[in-house]
Amino acid sequence: MVAINGKDYAAAGKNLSSVLTEMKYDFRTIAVEINEEIVSKQFYEETILNDGDVVEVVSFVGGG
Repeated sequence: MVAINGKDYAAAGKNLSSVLTEMKYDFRTIAVEINEEIVSKQFYEETILNDGDVVEVVSFVGGG
């Protein structure tokens, strides 16, 4: 299991890009951290999630 924003998902073995796409995230407005380390967008496709990983996805919201 992989914890994503505090919830468990069966995402081990999948790449980060496919998981974020399945979860309907807009890559233009998010930042991702895995195990307290920020992942650059250029590495989403090659980053494979492992059992026990902790992922935090932060969405940026505009407004005034």
